[in-house]
Amino acid sequence: MTPREALHKYFGYDDFRPLQAEIIASVLAHRDTLALMPTGGGKSLCFQIPALVMGNEDPEKRLCLVITPLIALMRDQVENLQARGIHSEAIYTGQSFDKQRAALDNCLFGPYHFLYCSPERLESEEFRKRLKDLPIGLIAVDEAHCISQWGYDFRPSYLNIAAVRELLPDVPVLALTATATPTVVEDIQRRLGFQEPNVLKMSFRRENLQYIVRRTNNKPDQIAHILSKVPGSAIVYVRNRKRAQELAEWLNQQSAISNQQSVCDFYHAGLTTRERNERQEAWKEGRTRVIVATNAFGMGIDKPDVRLVIHHDLPSHLESYYQEAGRAGRDGMTAYAVLLYNDEDKAKARKRVVDTYPPKEFVEQVYHKTMDFLQIGEGSGLGHRFALHMDQLCHVMHLPVIQAYSALHLLTQAGYIDFQEEYETQPRVCLRVPRAQLGEYDLSSPQIELLDRLMRQYSGIFTDLQYVREADKPEDHELLVSLAQRGIITYIPRSVGCCLTMTKEREAEIYLSPAIFDDRQKLFAEQLNAMVEYAEQNQFCREQVLLAYFGETSAIPCGHCDVCREITHRVIAE
Repeated sequence: MTPREALHKYFGYDDFRPLQAEIIASVLAHRDTLALMPTGGGKSLCFQIPALVMGNEDPEKRLCLVITPLIALMRDQVENLQARGIHSEAIYTGQSFDKQRAALDNCLFGPYHFLYCSPERLESEEFRKRLKDLPIGLIAVDEAHCISQWGYDFRPSYLNIAAVRELLPDVPVLALTATATPTVVEDIQRRLGFQEPNVLKMSFRRENLQYIVRRTNNKPDQIAHILSKVPGSAIVYVRNRKRAQELAEWLNQQSAISNQQSVCDFYHAGLTTRERNERQEAWKEGRTRVIVATNAFGMGIDKPDVRLVIHHDLPSHLESYYQEAGRAGRDGMTAYAVLLYNDEDKAKARKRVVDTYPPKEFVEQVYHKTMDFLQIGEGSGLGHRFALHMDQLCHVMHLPVIQAYSALHLLTQAGYIDFQEEYETQPRVCLRVPRAQLGEYDLSSPQIELLDRLMRQYSGIFTDLQYVREADKPEDHELLVSLAQRGIITYIPRSVGCCLTMTKEREAEIYLSPAIFDDRQKLFAEQLNAMVEYAEQNQFCREQVLLAYFGETSAIPCGHCDVCREITHRVIAE
């Protein structure tokens, strides 16, 4: 089977998008490959097609291990592949041990082609041992910039991929990212152990996307005005959860856009998976026109007809701005990326450096106060996971909230802990009444049916809390609440919050190396300065500035950004 035959058979396409065929050929030639493709460029097919071709030729190489940090993307892709008759599995946080074992068994003994997992899964020695036995013919690393300490979204868990490469030395790797500077491109290849440099890159230019910076001291009014003038689906990015909710509610009250039957909703990582999925689907299907969101929204979402992306707040770096703005106009039609800016944003940017990299002494203070708060003694704690209520921690230990969050992220990068802001605990149930005594309770038919299901499906439910799927249905959730109120069960509902896992025993002193703190602080300040300069300058084409940042120094002016239009207007006026 040729790549083009696989493309047509499984996905119904007759031809590849630009660069896809070259990337696939490189992978099939058994070469380590780094592919740089803009958001919406079709990265998934670049590992899906070669995996299917390789599996058809050699069943011992039929499986592609896909490493991605996005659980929502894993689920979507697995569902899409299975709908096309392509067997796929995913392993992620929150699954039961039995489910994970079954998924690995399916990939070992069944006709499976894709196994999706998060980089955190690679930390498990047991998981790595199982990988060695699987018929893996390709490793695909999505969001590959996360492996570089010089990248804008460095995640220490990505460094575990090097250990997988040692386990599978003859398996080629395909690294994929939409945003990487020349320095990050070099670092990705080094950290993934490329046998030789091999970068395939599309131009970052988006001819249909018009970049605009608009100075304003009243951002909500400006957003409402823009939405009233530009029809179609839109995303408004903000920096915090409270602003997302407040701005969405305010926009829904504005007659200028509500007359267009515009419905706004908000989205952030503090929502449950069900809430996020419902809001995401409503937006994708057009029932919600505008989604006001933090940067938790958008990754892995392929909605081609987004006409407008507005940034209410200044992003921290051009990489994230380019990626988020690039979610507009994937259908090739005219779209707009608007950044709102005023003099306060520059002052806020300077403060952001201090908030993100507080003094080292403060970081150590947060470490010890957090350990005391969680009652972890020196020399203990390794491997334990704790729900961490940040508001309570900061109140009891007298810590400033924003800097405390930053300190915990720095401690994660230094390897002392694994702190997750967006950790979702799965619903759990334990039956407190013996089976023989359940008949003594006056239970409704739905309650009896639910308890019967729980007892049949979860054998240990009388002795320990069990993760249950039933709570995902609103009607079952209400039944579980009613049973818990009567003392028949213990029910811990699904919740979203912070989680801290001890990756080392508590130590008497911590050390933040220059690579973790000083170098990255300097880099962060430089990235913010580049973002401020992009917003403030009005002499050079916006797209030229962006492309130069990513190493494309020979690009011509786009002709339609706000700077190009102003220059054209001045020339005509003269």
